[in-house]
Amino acid sequence: MTEKVNVSEQTAKRWLLERGVTIKDIAELVMFLQSSYHENLQLKDCIHNVERVLSKREVQNAILTGIQLDMLAEQNMLEQPLQAIIETDESLYGVDEVLAFSIVNVYGSIGFTNYGYVDKLKPGILKHLNDKSSGKVHTFLDDIVGAIAAAASSRLAHRDENAE
Repeated sequence: MTEKVNVSEQTAKRWLLERGVTIKDIAELVMFLQSSYHENLQLKDCIHNVERVLSKREVQNAILTGIQLDMLAEQNMLEQPLQAIIETDESLYGVDEVLAFSIVNVYGSIGFTNYGYVDKLKPGILKHLNDKSSGKVHTFLDDIVGAIAAAASSRLAHRDENAE
């Protein structure tokens, strides 16, 4: 059973990297979200929290599912109308956000506000992932990355609260 989890985590991390997202990119979003709340926050702390979030099976499952759907859309391998909906990231299609919520939920309700904030502003890597001119489909990935950062921010906030 442990081997299966390791394969899922390794694959999720590899797919993120292959799609142009590093752990550091996600950690920088955590830093963006949390630096004003943690005076001595360092990037290594953010990286640690991102790594912990990525170790969760629910998170790995969401990453694998979302990236696979994005890749299939890029290859024009989905049936219509789903192909067009995902390919264009149609505004009324909310399944990508719902999948992201499964990640946000891992660390409690504070993650929802963090997620909504980065989803609206699209800082850092999220701006790149939302650039439709690249020819890549990131309908699910942008929300997944934002959700990982939000979950890592929540984890950081919970750990800091417990430290007091």
